[in-house]
Amino acid sequence: MRQNVNRRQFLQAGGVSAAAAGFWLTGGVTESFAAQPGANERLNIAIIGCGGQGGGNANQGAITSENIVALCDVDQNRARGVFDRHPKVTKYTDFRQMLEKQKDIQAVVVSTPDHTHFHATAMAIQRGKHVYCEKPLTHSVWEARQIKELAAKHRVATQMGNMGTASGGFRAGVEVLRSGAIGEVREVHLWTNRPIWPQGNAALEARMKGNRTVPATLNWDMWLGPTNDRPYNSAYLPFSWRGWWDWGTGALGDMGCHTMNLPFMGLKLGAPSAMSADVEGKVHAEVGPVGCTVTYEFPSREGLPACRLFWYERRRPPMEILEGIQNPGGSGCVIVGNKGKMYSGNDYGGTHTLLPVADFREYRAPEPTLPRSPGHHAEWIRACKGGPAAMSNFVDYACQLTETVLLGNLPVRVGQRITWDSAKLQANVAAAAQYIRPAYRKGWEWNA
Repeated sequence: MRQNVNRRQFLQAGGVSAAAAGFWLTGGVTESFAAQPGANERLNIAIIGCGGQGGGNANQGAITSENIVALCDVDQNRARGVFDRHPKVTKYTDFRQMLEKQKDIQAVVVSTPDHTHFHATAMAIQRGKHVYCEKPLTHSVWEARQIKELAAKHRVATQMGNMGTASGGFRAGVEVLRSGAIGEVREVHLWTNRPIWPQGNAALEARMKGNRTVPATLNWDMWLGPTNDRPYNSAYLPFSWRGWWDWGTGALGDMGCHTMNLPFMGLKLGAPSAMSADVEGKVHAEVGPVGCTVTYEFPSREGLPACRLFWYERRRPPMEILEGIQNPGGSGCVIVGNKGKMYSGNDYGGTHTLLPVADFREYRAPEPTLPRSPGHHAEWIRACKGGPAAMSNFVDYACQLTETVLLGNLPVRVGQRITWDSAKLQANVAAAAQYIRPAYRKGWEWNA
């Protein structure tokens, strides 16, 4: 028997009051127009992109406990593991055909390269499907704004794949920041050891040496999707596409939705007012740089002071910022307040330390104000069945985070400081417009 369970009942069952869960109860997002099976019914899920990260998503217990009814991938070899585990499930190469033909699909997991996130996600939402999409949610800022509007209009259950959001340690860190434990924050420093794939001259050299014969198992035209047609080269995929602007979003797009997540939520950063960049080596039109520092400027908001956020690729913050941090890893975050610092040496923000340690020996964390998660994928599945919206849902959170992360690539690409008008989706530098809203090749046009 189908049982409809509303979001308040879900919260009460999890021991969280509706008042304490204020972040989740926003705008009626979970009152979905899409098909909602009861809490005890199985959801019909399609997987778009079954190799790499897609294979990991397809093997999550929260996903495999539902009905996987369709699988789609442009590379039969990369998808083989998932395809073989589901021999009776219908297989597709073109997700457009899948979404048009197979009417029993209720929810979709999108794990393709960045450049096809938008089309797969938008087409699924337009057809009333719930969507889980990997980070970054889109390949461009305009696409993120479109997805937010579509998800709000169709009121489907959504979740972006920045899984650290579901961590209890992450949510505790947000609560500590919001409590004012480290005082007023005017600086945030984030770093990553990426790119760990070829960028700059190394990417161009790899292409010179690459194999130009399309593998028999790969539909190259479909892999290109909405981007410009060009000959196949083994230097592009798998994995290395991240460094090529046509398909990837560089180290910032690859890791920003993870590493920036804690300060972004905890400090309610929202949209920046300006971005600038210091780039290492030559700026290439096709590929990202070998290293850079991006500076975001955020205005004052909700009683919080203006703040600068520094993003370092293959670099680290100045030593005085890292003072007191033992053996900082390949990625991390330092949030600097006037009463102390918060350090997270985890890509996903799942752990944090308050510094100087001696000043916080007697510190006691505030009472929880955010609900704890049953798990990142499980949180989305629960939302699909009428429960509370996932914390990294598109409308309330993930689209704005994605916009902000991707904005940092604009000064890298145009070589100038950018001032940003979020309401108009407009930069002060005309050359940035082509990166804010991309052009699509024939057959993939999108009418907003």
